[in-house]
Amino acid sequence: QVHLVESGGGLVHAGDSLRLSCTASGRPLSDYAMGWLRQGPGKEREFVAASSRNAETTFYADSVKGRFTISRDNAQNTVYLQMDTLNPQDTAVYYCAAAPYIRDAAVVIYAADYTYFGQGTQVTVSS
Repeated sequence: QVHLVESGGGLVHAGDSLRLSCTASGRPLSDYAMGWLRQGPGKEREFVAASSRNAETTFYADSVKGRFTISRDNAQNTVYLQMDTLNPQDTAVYYCAAAPYIRDAAVVIYAADYTYFGQGTQVTVSS
């Protein structure tokens, strides 16, 4: 079983950037398709971005496409979410998520299909 810990959240102004990190332990990161999810105030948890096990494939929610970039360093057991041009609608708790038993180049694009989750990191964007 993999253990996930996020970091890098904080309070920023609209237009600013943040980079979130998620470090995996217990199992190699390369065993998992990885993703970032978020849950805003009063909202359901939603998919944000996904990366395949081999990092060759990525996928983004329409709301963040062109602004957010997911990447991973399997050697360092870390996955990242670079968030640029943030706006107040991006305010949420961001969760790192892992899905096992996925083909190397496949991504997981539904929040319900992830098995393991971190504790979350708060991102607040002021206008």
